[in-house]
Amino acid sequence: MSVSDENAEREPAAQQVSAFLERRREQIAQRWADAALFRTVFTVSRDEAVEAGRSVAAALAAVAVTGRLDDIRAPGFAAVRDQLGRMAASRVRMGTSADGLADEVAALREPVTDLLRGEFPDPYAPEAQECVLALTALMGTLRLVVLDTTVSAGEELIARQREQLNEVATPVIKLWESTVAVPLIGTLDSARSQVVMESLLDAIVAERARFAILDITGVPTVDSLVAQHLMKTVAAARLMGAECIVSGIRPAIAQTIVHLGIDLGTVLTRASLADALAYALSRQGVEIAPVRAADAGAR
Repeated sequence: MSVSDENAEREPAAQQVSAFLERRREQIAQRWADAALFRTVFTVSRDEAVEAGRSVAAALAAVAVTGRLDDIRAPGFAAVRDQLGRMAASRVRMGTSADGLADEVAALREPVTDLLRGEFPDPYAPEAQECVLALTALMGTLRLVVLDTTVSAGEELIARQREQLNEVATPVIKLWESTVAVPLIGTLDSARSQVVMESLLDAIVAERARFAILDITGVPTVDSLVAQHLMKTVAAARLMGAECIVSGIRPAIAQTIVHLGIDLGTVLTRASLADALAYALSRQGVEIAPVRAADAGAR
């Protein structure tokens, strides 16, 4: 039997399941309100858990009426993704594992199945069995929808945390009047390079900086990609009217740049952050003189 034939035979059962879910929505919601997934999320009011259960039952009925019991992309699952997705995310934040969450979603099937069997004079008649199979398929797909939504939410959370970490790990420091610096530490990839450029350009505007220092003392390696990112940042700073200085190029990194054939001839470089700052200050007419021993003793 082909898949299309199986779907054609299952459709009447799916229609019956849809009507059952609509008809018994309140009873289903009341039973689900005591299930672990609902009970542990809605701890303040049981009425909230019941209302959430009604929404999920209505969404499942909308899916069943289309006959797309095995399709996690069925339009009717949109409400389930919103409602149960948030509930699942809450459970994950509480420390529930993916397997534990899957078990909690799977536990929702039994109370609904018991209600469905009670709709038939003979719970094990062929028609009843067809409806139970259809409901089982629907609840199995619901489980996949919740897990898929949870994984997507987790990926979005990781992406946001990575972005926040990049911002925190890329501070722009005002060293002197009209002079800002970005001390880079760790690997410089494309995403972080974009954060560096945006943060530096914002600081140039906010501080009206004439000089911007990119200190790469804490960058472990420099390859052609990192060099390109640096060149783009320097060019962007120039377009904003600031002179950009790259400092902290260690001997090993200098040799790597030479071996790679990277041309940094147009980039102003200094050995250390202190040297770069001294250059910026001198260009502004600020002289730094060492403190004499006699003066230091007088203080």
